[in-house]
Amino acid sequence: MATIHPQQVIQSALEEGVLLRQSCIQVLDQTLMDAAHLMVKSLQAGHKILACGNGGSAADAQHFAGELVNRFECNRPALAAIALTHDASVITSIANDFCFDVIFSRQVEALGREGDILLAISTSGNSKNVINAVDAAAHHGMKVIAVTGGGGGVLGAHDAVDIHLNINHPSTPRVQEMHITCLHILCTLIDQQMFPEEYLSSQSV
Repeated sequence: MATIHPQQVIQSALEEGVLLRQSCIQVLDQTLMDAAHLMVKSLQAGHKILACGNGGSAADAQHFAGELVNRFECNRPALAAIALTHDASVITSIANDFCFDVIFSRQVEALGREGDILLAISTSGNSKNVINAVDAAAHHGMKVIAVTGGGGGVLGAHDAVDIHLNINHPSTPRVQEMHITCLHILCTLIDQQMFPEEYLSSQSV
């Protein structure tokens, strides 16, 4: 059986990541700016961002919410964000009493209000529970930002999605690496636009 040297695995992963990032330069500019504008408008109006996803995307949802609630690159007031992935009691009770497909939509029903934003993350774009959350968000008058990989799947084509941030690449690890990069960029744009003095001060240190 042929074997692949570990160094080849490492170099291949890093080179593939570099090429993907280069291909995303300029292509994602407008989408990221539009997403940041939508988030800033919602937060400034006193609304909140709900984030959801499965597996690695669940971690990304929690990561993003943590950066907003606490801080990112500068000290500024806390921002309203909730990850729908972290409460084991809520998630398991919903999955047990109903089904796993509604673990996020049920929470959107409880917590979502008109003017809020749902950040829906799905590498495949076909996660049923994320799609159901989008349906619930639309019903409650929320805006939806979808973050997907590959061809975008059902989520990317959903009528209720206001902004679709897609990383069109076949590798799930590479897509997820770009997802967290895009979420970090959104955090920077939010800081820059909502708290320009604090942001500029942090950049001059």
